[in-house]
Amino acid sequence: MNTKEMRIDILRMALAAKSQGAHLGGSLSMVEIMAALYGSVMKLDPGNMENKYRDRLVISKGHGVMAQYVALKQLGLLTEEQLLTYKSNNTAVNAHPSVNAALGIEFAGGSLGQGLSLGVGLALALRCKGNAASRVFVVLGDGECDEGSVWEAAMSASHYALNNIVTIVDRNGLQYDGPTEDILALADLEAKWKSFGWNAVTVNGHDVDALVNALSARPGRPLAIVAETVKGKGVSFMEHAAQWHNGVVTQRIFDQAMAELEAES
Repeated sequence: MNTKEMRIDILRMALAAKSQGAHLGGSLSMVEIMAALYGSVMKLDPGNMENKYRDRLVISKGHGVMAQYVALKQLGLLTEEQLLTYKSNNTAVNAHPSVNAALGIEFAGGSLGQGLSLGVGLALALRCKGNAASRVFVVLGDGECDEGSVWEAAMSASHYALNNIVTIVDRNGLQYDGPTEDILALADLEAKWKSFGWNAVTVNGHDVDALVNALSARPGRPLAIVAETVKGKGVSFMEHAAQWHNGVVTQRIFDQAMAELEAES
């Protein structure tokens, strides 16, 4: 997948949203995660996203869904015209994901801390139905890991020995209120997941090959990928900036960001 084009599409969506604003920081940090999942790792058929043998993807950090939408565009499931209806009435591309079977959107995300519980339920259901080949991927924000429900679900996955569930934590170090370590210190997330009985590894979340390699592992128990990322990745003045968790993109800001992205080799 073309990650540069994905970032450009995210900016176009944000500009189209006008004064409603857009969750740019956490969407830009997720681009390579989406590229790895949709481009190489997940078992899916763009011509039939409801195939029962598909892998499932749950975007628990629903505010980062623009990264999912632009990946779906790369698969030919959304058009540029549809992307530009972001946050409009009767759109398929809402501010947070809404269930849409044709697009493979499994979960109405946005209520943080809930997605992993749903993922555990999906993974259990797949096992009960004898579908051992399909996996469930759940994308969490690091700030979201403040929620106790995340760790209750993590314990459940370990208790039921769910070897068909994978959690990817977008570890960009910032949440709405500021740095994660100032709000509620998460410290060594890899060690935390391991202590809950998961196989865990930390990778560069902007290295697609490293992500594909980590996500392709089948360790025989729940797998957690701590993807170290940069909030606002790809646009210098948005990187590491909490104010771009959600912000308004004017034409001037859009032009400035586009000039940086277009200058990349």
